[in-house]
Amino acid sequence: PYFPLTPGTVRKYVEKGGADVSEITSTVTGDTKTLMGVKCVVVHEVVFVNGKQKEDKNEWYAQHKDGAVWFFGELTKEFKTGGRVSTEGSWEAGVGGALPGIVMPGELKVGVRFREEFAADVAEDMGEIQGLRESANTQAGKFDDCVRVREWSMLEAGSAKQWFARGVGFVRSEATGGEECVLVSTNKN
Repeated sequence: PYFPLTPGTVRKYVEKGGADVSEITSTVTGDTKTLMGVKCVVVHEVVFVNGKQKEDKNEWYAQHKDGAVWFFGELTKEFKTGGRVSTEGSWEAGVGGALPGIVMPGELKVGVRFREEFAADVAEDMGEIQGLRESANTQAGKFDDCVRVREWSMLEAGSAKQWFARGVGFVRSEATGGEECVLVSTNKN
């Protein structure tokens, strides 16, 4: 319930950090991709920074019968200056030793740690549940009954606090360095 994958859901976010403002549109598509024998839902995300498209990616998720939502990888296209396109950061579970990770555990308890993604030297994010039944304020409104997760990477410094609302999913984050991302709108509230 804290990471719903209902096809047709569109969520829009605004992320601010330093002088940059990012607008992010995340769409749960009706498409699927089978990875490691598991049928995954495709979530398409587009990122504009200061009005220019910077990223286009497909992410692959699957929900286990115990309620846990697994992350099976992503195909990321990052648009660089001079028209270059980078796929650095892309990874796929089952390829080159990469393994799926959990983005939302089925059992929610404070202190539970989990690996969100694993592709050696590419994607090594971790998470820990730090709060239950919390509130989060966003441009889309106030959300109660949120799960708060601390997320960090084994590959770089810093961390982020993230809030996930029941029936909505990710609604807010605050990262070290002052970066903040908030839900602006969703068509599935």
